[in-house]
Amino acid sequence: MGATYIAFPLAIDVRGGTATTTEGDHIRDMIAQVLFTSPGERVNRPTFGCGLLQIVFEPTGADLAAAAQLQAHGALQEWLGDVIEVQEVTVQADGPVLRVLVDYLLRRTQQRGLAEFRQPGVFS
Repeated sequence: MGATYIAFPLAIDVRGGTATTTEGDHIRDMIAQVLFTSPGERVNRPTFGCGLLQIVFEPTGADLAAAAQLQAHGALQEWLGDVIEVQEVTVQADGPVLRVLVDYLLRRTQQRGLAEFRQPGVFS
């Protein structure tokens, strides 16, 4: 039997216990936590995250997208570098919706993964 991973966000399953998830979904959940947590948001880890949600409120453009991609790539390497090898990060802000695509290699199995996120902003 494979490993058991706690689902994020934390939830209760149909039996009343802690909901679990697959390894693939767990990796995706960890990537989302790094991308959408703003530095300073976690008490004991003030540098955790990269705060991509903040760019929704910035004027869009190639410079902003490049900076966000670099920031996201660096944060993923810093916080998840022992679990995944980030191949590429693509960030697009389309009005109030943020789209993030993360292409990665799972270090344990050398299996490629692709995680896509669409995060609505405050005004969507």
